[in-house]
Amino acid sequence: MPSAAIIILILFGLFALVIVFVVIGIYNRLVTLKNRFENGFSQIEVQLQRRYDLIPSLVETVKGYMKHERETLEAVIQARNQAVSGLQAAAGDPGNAVAISQLAGAEGMLGGALGKLFALSESYPDLKANQNMASLQEELTSTENKVSFARQAFNDSVTSYNTYKQTFPPVFVAGMFGHGNDASLLEFESEQIKDAPKISF
Repeated sequence: MPSAAIIILILFGLFALVIVFVVIGIYNRLVTLKNRFENGFSQIEVQLQRRYDLIPSLVETVKGYMKHERETLEAVIQARNQAVSGLQAAAGDPGNAVAISQLAGAEGMLGGALGKLFALSESYPDLKANQNMASLQEELTSTENKVSFARQAFNDSVTSYNTYKQTFPPVFVAGMFGHGNDASLLEFESEQIKDAPKISF
């Protein structure tokens, strides 16, 4: 008949094995959820990059019509360049709250600059009638809608990740494996980004 010490040792070994399997399960779930929100950000990145690629064509199209609005055109290009830098920083670490916040701020500035450009374009009937301008505006609107859907999916994934790692028992394990900080939602400050400009040409 096994002694009490052996029974205790076996029970302790089984308990330790259960703990190891629980920790492995938590770790795997954290990695899965993190990969999901990082993939969600890559979808945003694709759409934002498409948007940034359209802006120089937009500026070139309006430049000939809006010769006296150079300051506005330069503001759009500067805001676009800041947004590109913000996107690159955030793409390197989508879980970094500072990078996500800076991207959101840069997008807000870009949205404001584009909104001003579209508002000014209303004063130029020839520009409003330009087919290339209409096509670019349609592409931008379509891209804005895709950004909105991708951002919602990303934010949903971030919420799932943050919620899981704040629950019991993952809350005790997450920090040990590099999952200590919550990921940040991507909230654009400008309503002109949330709702694509609806300009009729």
